[in-house]
Amino acid sequence: MSGHGARVRERWTAGEPAHGVWSTLPDPVVAELLGRAGYDYVCVDLQHGMTGPGTVLPVLQALRHTPATTLVRVPGPDPELMMRALDLGADGVVVPMVDTPEQAAAAVAACTYPPGGVRSWGPVWGDVDGAAPPPAEADAGRLVVVMVETAAGLRNAAAIAAVPGVAAVYVGPNDLALSLGHGRATYTTSPDVHAALDGLVAAAAGAGTVLGLHCATPEMAAYWQARGVRMLTVATDTTLLRAGSADALARAGGDPRAGAPAAPAGGAR
Repeated sequence: MSGHGARVRERWTAGEPAHGVWSTLPDPVVAELLGRAGYDYVCVDLQHGMTGPGTVLPVLQALRHTPATTLVRVPGPDPELMMRALDLGADGVVVPMVDTPEQAAAAVAACTYPPGGVRSWGPVWGDVDGAAPPPAEADAGRLVVVMVETAAGLRNAAAIAAVPGVAAVYVGPNDLALSLGHGRATYTTSPDVHAALDGLVAAAAGAGTVLGLHCATPEMAAYWQARGVRMLTVATDTTLLRAGSADALARAGGDPRAGAPAAPAGGAR
């Protein structure tokens, strides 16, 4: 198991939470800055981020030389997308919209070499630096994180969390609230959303699996960490850039609102 790939697992083995950051910008310099900032993991978002199949390689290459565990959220549950992310150097994948234990098992199989799975052999870096681990070591080291973010996934959460090989169940709270019929409500504005998240914490704990949560603010991460969540995304690169820029300008005596767009109806994204 590679050193930085093991960082998140080491946190969990020690009973500690892992804190991460979301990478949406297709810039290897930004990615390397995030990877060296102290986060336990950096997740490159190919589903909703600006990074895509044609721009992900230099981002992953930059992250290979940082201490952070590198995850890739693939656009969907296609096995080829998961295999490709791992071949390009990701330490694990985050698979969105997993509603059933069968879908979770299929994701694990796509990330596992035969005879235990269906992953095809072809790690890119094996020919570059000889760093490709043997199949059994690769299987033991990679992380398969499945996302529960629908009403169906919520109903099946305990069974999904119990699937062998699932390292963590990760919650997308925005999609979960939408699927439950609560629009853009959050745990702070809807008791039902709060109860759903609490239920997922309990389901994961009952299966002995880590629960992860995508957090809108560091305060949200601190709140849910205290309630048992052990994989917490605390920031996104674009938010850090926007908020940090506005803060610097305000501290210098400028008006950060001068160049800001009007807030969309219904509140900020």
